[in-house]
Amino acid sequence: MPGSGSRAARPGPLSPMCPSTPLLEAETSLPHPGRHLCSWTRPGLGPSWASSVVFQSCRSCHLLFRAGAMVPHLVPRQLVRLFRWQVACARGASVQPRTWAAASRIPSLLSPWGAMGTSRLVCRSSSSTSPCAPEVVLTQERYPVTRLPFSVVSEEDLEAFERIIPGRVVTDPEVLEASNVDWLRTVRGGSKVLLRPRTSQEVAHILRYCHERNLAVNPQGGNTGMVGGSVPVFDEIILSTAQMNQVISFHSVSGTLVCQAGCVLEELSRYVEERGFVMPLDLGAKGSCHIGGNVATNAGGLRFLRYGSLHGTVLGLEVVLADGTILNCLTSLRKDNTGYDLKQLFIGSEGTLGVITAVSIQCPPKPTAVNVAFLGCPGFAEVLQTFSSCRGLLGEILSAYEFMDAECMRLVTHHLCLTSPVQESPFYVLIETSGSRAEHDAEKLSDFLEQVLSSGLVTDGTVATDQMKLKQWE
Repeated sequence: MPGSGSRAARPGPLSPMCPSTPLLEAETSLPHPGRHLCSWTRPGLGPSWASSVVFQSCRSCHLLFRAGAMVPHLVPRQLVRLFRWQVACARGASVQPRTWAAASRIPSLLSPWGAMGTSRLVCRSSSSTSPCAPEVVLTQERYPVTRLPFSVVSEEDLEAFERIIPGRVVTDPEVLEASNVDWLRTVRGGSKVLLRPRTSQEVAHILRYCHERNLAVNPQGGNTGMVGGSVPVFDEIILSTAQMNQVISFHSVSGTLVCQAGCVLEELSRYVEERGFVMPLDLGAKGSCHIGGNVATNAGGLRFLRYGSLHGTVLGLEVVLADGTILNCLTSLRKDNTGYDLKQLFIGSEGTLGVITAVSIQCPPKPTAVNVAFLGCPGFAEVLQTFSSCRGLLGEILSAYEFMDAECMRLVTHHLCLTSPVQESPFYVLIETSGSRAEHDAEKLSDFLEQVLSSGLVTDGTVATDQMKLKQWE
């Protein structure tokens, strides 16, 4: 599942499901291919090899920096709260700017970002594109890749899909356009078919049919990835999880949430918060990314420091393999020491092994006190020392620590028309605390800030403890 994230002809590495079967050539010929589920039979091998599965998986994100053309579009994940600030401003939120310097003690209630005014909104949506946006070059034209000998979708195939998922087979080019282009508009596929299943059984039927017909499939979640891995390279069938968006169960005592892979992260966050819990994952794209894509890419997010990776918070998965086999590891038991932990193979696999269709995840209790501090540091060494002091003095209430450099801030202030909340610095640090006692947390944060200011690790900063304003940014 993509999130929610690129070559000369030569033998590829071995398939993880078949040690003697090399991966497709396309797997090693494109810097950032989409993750494509390919039901592929190696020539000359019998039926026992027919289930060899190959997903093209993305590599690093250097594509975003090629020739510098993409740099203005990059938005640092650390600045997610600046995005949220835009929404607060657009809604008419009134905030008075106050900052603090080394000579003064931290006030108990300060407004964080300063008066930035109303600014244009940035929408991380995969369902709409600007009519004035320039045409995105096809991936197959931009990179030296060759389409492998997969079958082409025929009218008979469309009829078969229509029988499996009636009314949810999309062939309209205008609708397909958004699913063929990544969010950064750097790569574009040429898929002519979009399938929208609602259940794991429907996904299994689709993949089984594609396996038998030798049709390539590209699973797609929220299409919010930053590396072009969620869109086709050629004319692969797009398998969208957008309609697999149902919460299956929630345990009010343990906080265990079981849901389908197409559930939007922000909607899940709202669902569990109403019940006194929070999602262990928080992303800038949470308004459109899918939990299945988050798990498949092992998304870290802003709460990684507090709650760890999805390898620890995901309790179980339901996955459909390339031949249509449903692998049910959807346990909700946190302490499970029985045999192999197969779900770990799919967390972070980026679609190389199967399509995640359902997730069981552990949600921690909702903190009652949240504080955010935005600081300026004179150098990277000070950023590291501030982090060490932060862990030592804030301890159990520290939930997030993110940093960015001056160039990141320049891009944000320029392209999003925002104003920096602190004086210009070579580096910036965002710190979030969350706990159960507001007075206790505020005192610890104040002591920490006084120490880093007096020692010169931080030159300027601002703090927010107003829960209403914090909620507006989320």
